[in-house]
Amino acid sequence: MNLLKDVHDDLTFDADGPVLLVGGYGTVGTELARLAASHWPLLLTGRSEQRGAALAQELGGTEVRRWDLTDPTPFTAAVRAVASVVNDPDDRVLRAAVRSGVPYVDVTRWTARLQRAATVAALLRPTAPVLLSSAWMGGVTSLVTAALAERLGGADRVETAIRWDLADRAGADSVEFMDRLGLDYEVVRDGRRRSVAPLSGPRTVRIGDSPTRVAGIDTPEQFTLPLTLGTTTAATRIGFSSRASTTALLAAKHAGLFRWGRGERWEPARRALLYSPGAGGVARLRIDVGHGGHGLSAVVEDRAGQAHLTAVGALLGLRRALGTDGAAPPVGVAFPEQTPRPDQVLADLAAVGVTVAVRADTRTGADSRTGAAA
Repeated sequence: MNLLKDVHDDLTFDADGPVLLVGGYGTVGTELARLAASHWPLLLTGRSEQRGAALAQELGGTEVRRWDLTDPTPFTAAVRAVASVVNDPDDRVLRAAVRSGVPYVDVTRWTARLQRAATVAALLRPTAPVLLSSAWMGGVTSLVTAALAERLGGADRVETAIRWDLADRAGADSVEFMDRLGLDYEVVRDGRRRSVAPLSGPRTVRIGDSPTRVAGIDTPEQFTLPLTLGTTTAATRIGFSSRASTTALLAAKHAGLFRWGRGERWEPARRALLYSPGAGGVARLRIDVGHGGHGLSAVVEDRAGQAHLTAVGALLGLRRALGTDGAAPPVGVAFPEQTPRPDQVLADLAAVGVTVAVRADTRTGADSRTGAAA
């Protein structure tokens, strides 16, 4: 029996209230709180008020409260918006925000949970923005895709290659998708939907100055881009900063670890392949977009790391949902690539320390295998 099913959390919309960050002092939440504190008053929640006390003191004027999403005790607050930066497996935060007419941004969901969230929100008939921004790095990949598509007049093909820096900080939630590497997922290739196996189609991609071995992974933008931009091929691949680690991951996949090694018994072995957080690293990825025989390639780099880049996506999502980015906020469910300001995306990213190097791709985005550095 799900004790959370009948919990009625009471969020109230208050245009002058704080922005509620659920999971606001975790790895990504801390980065988001530091970015957002100069824009709005904040309310940080999590399982332990004590864990957030030091961050609240650092930021000044920030409130910390306990909201454990596994605890059936109802939560009550008056806020101007909600950003969920922690897994919300029962859609508890989503339901509370939508029912109360509070703008909502989520950056934590893998594809199946994003699909469910979109359905749940639509059935509740939201009167406030519901921005599902769980594309890679808080929707940054989708925003940059939209910027390139605007220059090209469309996006027929979108190929994203991610270089995961093993020296970087990472929260446990950020690698929960590892438990899904035994499950096939649906993609669109050449206008046709098909199921593919995780870590299939390995290739080497030059991401900036770094040739990186990457392979397919299930990410939400592969689901949303064909629906929002009419993309006929959407592919996202991931690889490690260490080629040996990428080789080990692919070997584990070929050995069937992610199929026969599912469940709690093998969880440490699965997580150890990816979750080894360090003191800090660089977030780097490449996006190739092709349309009408032309192509653009962009290398996105955040020297503050992957958690910071995800927080940047969440910050831009909050600005979009609150209409403080210079355009009216969306109505109901939306995805980051539906930004009405694609021409401003690169400037918005640069303003928070994220560089995007764009160049013409003579291969028209059709294939992003090793070539000239973008």
